[in-house]
Amino acid sequence: MAKKKRPDFLVLATKNEGKMREFKALLQAFPLKIKSLKDYPEAPDVLETGETFFDNAFKKAYEIAKALNVLALADDSGLEVDALGGAPGVYSARYAGPNATDEENYLKLLKELEGVPPKERTARFRCVIVICHPSGAWLKAEGTWEGLITTEPRGKYGFGYDPVFLIPDLGKTAAEIPPKLKNQLSHRANALRELLDLLPSFLKVL
Repeated sequence: MAKKKRPDFLVLATKNEGKMREFKALLQAFPLKIKSLKDYPEAPDVLETGETFFDNAFKKAYEIAKALNVLALADDSGLEVDALGGAPGVYSARYAGPNATDEENYLKLLKELEGVPPKERTARFRCVIVICHPSGAWLKAEGTWEGLITTEPRGKYGFGYDPVFLIPDLGKTAAEIPPKLKNQLSHRANALRELLDLLPSFLKVL
């Protein structure tokens, strides 16, 4: 019987330019070649209809893996604000509406938090990553990044809610620190570190 050929590349199941840049920077030491959905114009659009970050990450990874017959990685991530009961959560990308811009989303967030004192503006970015094989085998990793929500946007780097996410130890927002430093501290970086620890055992069973 012929030996199964292990995957030699991984497809990032996202069309978000900001995420693709971060993932490619973070995955430089990854043991597999990295491709994106730009390499697969025939890839289906996967709707994020889940109620949790895991639901959405798994759905994207599974559907892309099956449709393209590849090893696929998908993440779902967002901002959880304690004073808002965890909102915007899974709705982070569309908090101000289905086609909202990053600026529209974070300005709505700041409006919702008007009058909330600094110490009660605690929040975290959460990221759940799922790798899925066409066989249905999958692997999950998760990471968080704790911070506070500012009262006004600051900084020119990053994307999403970075301009209003303050890193207390640095006294700067995620948009005020260079991408190289963000990629050491972020929720996505923390999730990928966990993923890299789990990956060798996962690949052995494929």
